[in-house]
Parts: sequence; structure tokens; C-alpha cells
Amino acid sequence: MIGGIFALALTGQYISVPSSVGFIALFGVAVLNGVVMVSYFNQLVHEGKSPDEAVREGAILRLRPVLMTATVASLGLIPLLLSTGIGSEVQRPLATVVVGGLFSATVLTLLVLPALYKWFAPPTREVIV
Repeated sequence: MIGGIFALALTGQYISVPSSVGFIALFGVAVLNGVVMVSYFNQLVHEGKSPDEAVREGAILRLRPVLMTATVASLGLIPLLLSTGIGSEVQRPLATVVVGGLFSATVLTLLVLPALYKWFAPPTREVIV
């Protein structure tokens, strides 16, 4: 939400019904990216890796899918963001929220989420021989 609100403030737009719809779309993509990262971290921990190894390997291997998801959604909304014709006053807040929000959500997913996973990771079972 931070990126969407900041983008609206930066462009001088207000929160409206179209921007609220943009927040709903933004939440979907942001949650999807978070689920992609955390589920892969959990899979690596379940395979026996430590949470540190899982985060390091998972962040590297899931970088491209997360970036592609956010980039495709953002690039698809650039025409709405730059539109000036009839009806653009309805489309522009939606696109502004999604593009601004995806930028901040992607940064947070790639940098903050792996760091937080180390704190909240499920405990690993160590085999004592």
C-alpha cells in the first residue's frame, strides 16, 4: 500500500473508487509474489536445508519469477498510466496505484521478506548422532 499511496501523492491524485480497485489488484500480485518466495523457502527447509541456506538459494532462484510477475503487470498498465483521452481520469488512478505499489512491493518481497523469513522460519530438526 505504501507505494500506491506514495504514487498517488506524487502525481497529485486522490484515493477514489478506481484507485481502490487498483489496490485490490495490487494486493493480488503482491501476495502472489510473497507466496512464491515463502513456499519455495519452505520447500527447501523441508528438504533439509537450514533457513539461512534456504533463504539464500530461494531468493536467488525466485528472483526472476518475482521480477517477471511485477514487470509484466506494470508494463501492461503503462498505457493506462500515460493516457490522456476520454475516460483517462478513471483509468489513471488505477494504473498509478498498481505501478507504484508493485515497485515497492517487489522491493519489499525481494529484500525484506527473506530477512523476515529467517526470524519466523519453522524450526529445523537436527539429527543427533
